[in-house]
Amino acid sequence: MPRQTRRALTVALSTLVLAASLQSAVAGVREDERARNVVRVLTDIQAIPENAIPDKLLDEAKAIVIVPDTIKAGLVIGGRRGHGLMAVKLPDGTWSNPSFITLTGGSIGFQAGVQSSDVVLVFRSDRGVDSIVNGKFTLGADAAVAAGPVGRNAATATDGQFKAEIWSWSRARGLFAGVALDGAVLSIDDNANQAAYGSGSTPRMIFEGRATQLPSADLVAIRDQLEEATALARSNRGTGAPVASAAPVGATATTPAPTVVETTTVTGASGAVLPDEDAPARTESLPPSP
Repeated sequence: MPRQTRRALTVALSTLVLAASLQSAVAGVREDERARNVVRVLTDIQAIPENAIPDKLLDEAKAIVIVPDTIKAGLVIGGRRGHGLMAVKLPDGTWSNPSFITLTGGSIGFQAGVQSSDVVLVFRSDRGVDSIVNGKFTLGADAAVAAGPVGRNAATATDGQFKAEIWSWSRARGLFAGVALDGAVLSIDDNANQAAYGSGSTPRMIFEGRATQLPSADLVAIRDQLEEATALARSNRGTGAPVASAAPVGATATTPAPTVVETTTVTGASGAVLPDEDAPARTESLPPSP
């Protein structure tokens, strides 16, 4: 091969490697910023006991979703869109590393002049978590959602709240209040997950700490913040963390863990996230929650 040809190939290869590295670095910066925003929202909410997530809900939660700065999807058609993170409660009562998610649709009636707000969801059962990992989950359709009570010591709830599998809140202009989010769609953000955790990292791998790449300090900070908030909730309630089973992750000694089929999602013309039925499915088992 002529020297000039080899030199040209070397330059081209170096350019491709540099471009890939820069793209990865930019993606990492973007995802870390999302993680920092989640920590900010959680810190602000829990800082004031009267406006915090109730201790009982946080202690008994199976998963939590935090979506900072959701924005109006349109001026005429109601709805919102945002990018956030979801962490699940592990068998020993600790929190997992967070997976990136998106929230689309679901009008909650923005206050006059308010263009964005933070959204918090607390899951009471594993069913909703499994559905999100499956790539298809609509609040109010796949599981009942209700406006969550506010205040660290809140102990009262309506019949609708008791029956709901998910509690939801919204915060705008410093006001944190329960709000219904019927019609909103939650889905896994695979691109963000792979940018943050490495190629091939699935939600199950992330939740179990088996991602192909270690999480950044900003992602770990979310888990640490949840651990701190949950420990305080348990202390206030006088409860302790559950005793983890000796069974391997993803199964219990007597009952197999739920099996979840993950599918690829695509975005439709309206901005809603839809399942891609032609995409190859992958089957995963999520670790059981306490």
